[in-house]
Amino acid sequence: MLEQLVGDSSALDRALAGEELSYNDGLELMNYDNLHLLAAVADNARKKLVGDTVTFAASYYMNYTNVCAASCQMCAFYRKDGADDAYTLTPQEIEQRVGIAKQMGATEVHIVGGFHPKLPLEYYEDMMKVIKKNHPQLNIKALTAAEIFYLSKLTKNSTKEILSRLKDAGLDSMPGGGAELFHPDIRNKIVRGKCTGQQWLDVIEEAHTMGINSNVTMLYGHIEKPEHVVDHLIKIRELQKKTRGFLTLIPLKFSLDNTELEQEHLVNNECSSVYDLKIIALSRLMLANVLNNISVYWVAYGKKLAQVALSNGGNDLVGTAFSEEIYRAAGKPTASSVEELATMVKEIGRTPAQRNTHFEILKKF
Repeated sequence: MLEQLVGDSSALDRALAGEELSYNDGLELMNYDNLHLLAAVADNARKKLVGDTVTFAASYYMNYTNVCAASCQMCAFYRKDGADDAYTLTPQEIEQRVGIAKQMGATEVHIVGGFHPKLPLEYYEDMMKVIKKNHPQLNIKALTAAEIFYLSKLTKNSTKEILSRLKDAGLDSMPGGGAELFHPDIRNKIVRGKCTGQQWLDVIEEAHTMGINSNVTMLYGHIEKPEHVVDHLIKIRELQKKTRGFLTLIPLKFSLDNTELEQEHLVNNECSSVYDLKIIALSRLMLANVLNNISVYWVAYGKKLAQVALSNGGNDLVGTAFSEEIYRAAGKPTASSVEELATMVKEIGRTPAQRNTHFEILKKF
């Protein structure tokens, strides 16, 4: 039936046949007007790969500091050292929060922060050691590739040395933040004082080679063009072919409030829901042969749109996002329970399942 409907799109024909899509195919789909058909093909690919189960983790988000040497135009979270509302958690405060996370049922703690110009590498090692000592079963998913790169410059250690020391201290996996968009033409306009796209990819390749799996993100809905999105997805695909170290792609919708892009009127409105759904579908189709999981970050979408995105190729809701602060800084509500996420999934006729960081099913509802 679908084969008969997609006659006007060679890219959708190839997607239905399970072929790898080219750069030009990606551009064609970014400009394709029939969203319902695009969604149907993406959802068909999702069903073949992972079936009708929708997963999510019980995840506790901890931002150890909001002090950042960078000043990215798309970020509402960062503060400069010495600002009235700047903070850095002590090891004792970190341990207290992780204890709360365990009481809430979290199986992973997601730790990211700013580029703090004064914290030594030992701060991060001690953080992970105390968490692993007191909560050995908790997966420590910590520090983006961008943070690792910054630490390398700050401490004059190689990124490989830093990853090795943090792994010895208890690092289990890495979040996908800091990827933003890799193409330099757009990256230089949305981030300031952060690694290049290629440097991000190089660090994450090192991590994968060392057995540290990671997520990967894509920040969209600001000033990008279709070619920047397609370029990003292809670079993810090529690295995944080499390492098989990515666990999921999380497309991140740009949240406008309190950012420099808003203040300078470079972006006046958040992107449409139609664009959100197109991004999810395109992500599924461009990565269909190398990466099973496309995550729908409900924190950025809201729960109703997230449900629709799950029918556009998405198969994962990321997690409960207990104590998430970065999107909260841009005006988004950010917490939910496992039971609420399970209800979201049941309402669209799919099977909810709680997973661990590595997408192993812990519980079905």
